[in-house]
Amino acid sequence: MTGHDPRGMEIDTSRPHPARMYDWFLGGKDNYPVDEQMAQQLLALQPRGRDMARVNRAFMHRATRWLAENGVRQFLDIGTGIPTEPNLHQVAQGIAPDARVVYCDNDPIVLAHAAALLRSTPEGATEYFQADVREPDLILEQARRLLDFDQPIALSMLALLHFLQDEDGVADIVDRLVGQLPSGSFLVLSQITGDFDPAGAAEASAVYKARGMTLRLRSRTEFTALFDGLELVEPGVSLSAEWRPELGEIVDVPGDEPIPGYAGVARKP
Repeated sequence: MTGHDPRGMEIDTSRPHPARMYDWFLGGKDNYPVDEQMAQQLLALQPRGRDMARVNRAFMHRATRWLAENGVRQFLDIGTGIPTEPNLHQVAQGIAPDARVVYCDNDPIVLAHAAALLRSTPEGATEYFQADVREPDLILEQARRLLDFDQPIALSMLALLHFLQDEDGVADIVDRLVGQLPSGSFLVLSQITGDFDPAGAAEASAVYKARGMTLRLRSRTEFTALFDGLELVEPGVSLSAEWRPELGEIVDVPGDEPIPGYAGVARKP
């Protein structure tokens, strides 16, 4: 396993972390009281927080299934989060046992659970390393140890980019990563939006800011711009819950209001 040795690495339990909060929303146990406290604050503003996490997870499963069924055999997942079965490699290798999957995250607690990420099929391979999405060159360097950059790669950043401000150079990060991928590769993105409840989105962003964290909820137009230069797969940018429902695993959520998240898959020409 590449990355740092988890022994001796200190996990900061005094501040909430998005990966651990996401785990809490999904009903996991790898989180701390500080994560639950902030998650409860967010639920007070957006009661459908758990549904948003479940819908995003289901989108990942459908997108990975579509990619594997369409010949992709290499996956680079940035912002992996705490493992929740089935994880990306299990979906991909369930269709293509020879698939190779590289995971990357910046939270030491994910590294502590990396053994669960590394249970590959004999024909394929999985790997994990620790790095921040703001370090695209480091990520590319590490990914090259397992992935063949002469063959198509599916790059996914799911429910990640809304934790970066525009000042972090989000578009430049995406361009840098995609720019190093060969023709025929794919970019898979999902992101929470404030389009349907601007006031609530502003309050949620304020909660993050008060904790020294970032929440940048982009509009559909802003999100779509991240795919510039690529060929969007049908149905293009859509609500996460509405991306290719025929592939299965649709989350049944109560109410008529849309789950406020966008998703898309695009091919590099």
